Amino acid sequence: MITFDQTTKTYEGGVTAVNGVDFTVDKGNIVVLLGPSGCGKTTLLRMVNRLETISDGSITIDGEDSMSLDQIALRRKIGYVIQSNGLFPNMTIEENVMIVPDLLGWKKKEKRERFNKLMEMIGLSGEKFGKRYPHELSGGQQQRIGVIRALAADPPVMLMDEPFGALDPIIREKIQDEFLQIQREVKKTILFVSHDIDEAIKMADKIVLLRGGEVMQYDTPSEMLVRPKNEFVREFFGKDRAIKSLSLHTIKDLQEVIGLVNVDETIEDTITIHIRHDLRNTLSMLLNQEADQVIVVDDDDHRLGAITIDLVQKYLHFEIKAKPTLVQKG
Repeated sequence: MITFDQTTKTYEGGVTAVNGVDFTVDKGNIVVLLGPSGCGKTTLLRMVNRLETISDGSITIDGEDSMSLDQIALRRKIGYVIQSNGLFPNMTIEENVMIVPDLLGWKKKEKRERFNKLMEMIGLSGEKFGKRYPHELSGGQQQRIGVIRALAADPPVMLMDEPFGALDPIIREKIQDEFLQIQREVKKTILFVSHDIDEAIKMADKIVLLRGGEVMQYDTPSEMLVRPKNEFVREFFGKDRAIKSLSLHTIKDLQEVIGLVNVDETIEDTITIHIRHDLRNTLSMLLNQEADQVIVVDDDDHRLGAITIDLVQKYLHFEIKAKPTLVQKG
């Protein structure tokens, strides 16, 4: 869907921000651009919608060279979300969300129906919030509006530049979950810049790890954690790669491999979580002693059993045995 072919960006003075990048973002996938500050993540992202010009090489979108397309038409086909949400303070929420459909000449009824559907997707009432202004919303609500504005005209491609980076950790995690739920429904092709390793592991179908404008590895999160291609990748993801890998596994995975323990009805201090909850956060709950027992439920809130620290450790040892590169040096 989006193909980078020897894509290069060199600024005046000879500074090369992106150097000969090659990879393809498959249709319907989220690819996260990850790496240290100054590695070229945002420059590469902005080259897709030509906010940055290409010095050499090419970027094709659905088979068409981006440089051959009309610049304005290109940008209207690409949703763009930034960290500060970019909402216009003098426009209502509905006006903000409907900017691109307005430019495309959508009819009033069509815009209203689209606005209400998008607001429903993020759990906000179109009728209640449509006439409000950005300053009347919380930071998390504003960021949700920024996301659905990018979705308003149903673009096939979305560019997201650290879209949740300014939010506090609890709200950020909630919005990440909401966005992944939306993505399961809309299946956009997304290029997503992040500086956060945990966010990249959680959000990405694949990760592009950059250093000095060059690709160090392009792979699935699990492959990067299990089989880092070089020392830089290994060090970037850290010595706790085995723990990080638990983000890629759910309680359901654990249940299928080693099962759950029985619920102890005598324990009063409990937390209930869904079977699709990831194992890393589950282990964190147990280690932080947020409850004496974590009870697992299914979609119908039926109790399936309970989970313990020992159970998670047992599963982790099973995974390490199956994938010994997780415990390589570094």
